[in-house]
Amino acid sequence: MTEQADDTTTVRVSITGRVQGVAYRAWTEQTARRLGLDGWVRNRADGSVEAVFQGPPPAVGRMVAACHDGPPAARVTGVTQTQAAPLTERGFRQRATAP
Repeated sequence: MTEQADDTTTVRVSITGRVQGVAYRAWTEQTARRLGLDGWVRNRADGSVEAVFQGPPPAVGRMVAACHDGPPAARVTGVTQTQAAPLTERGFRQRATAP
């Protein structure tokens, strides 16, 4: 996780498995908003889901941990977390599919 000066963490997460067509993005958006996180989520053309989460380290940690399960219909096989640059936008939203 990347620690910023104001005790905010920003991470990029890639989730693999059966994660498209199972409401994973909607679940991610709802869960991240409930935790008060900023960021975004999108499908990738390779069948994975990618997200960036920014917020207090404990909340980001809970979100990343929750990604290992996802919504009920998902079957997650992997979650990869890397550092990310701080976001300037606030709120959490879904983005269009990426290549």
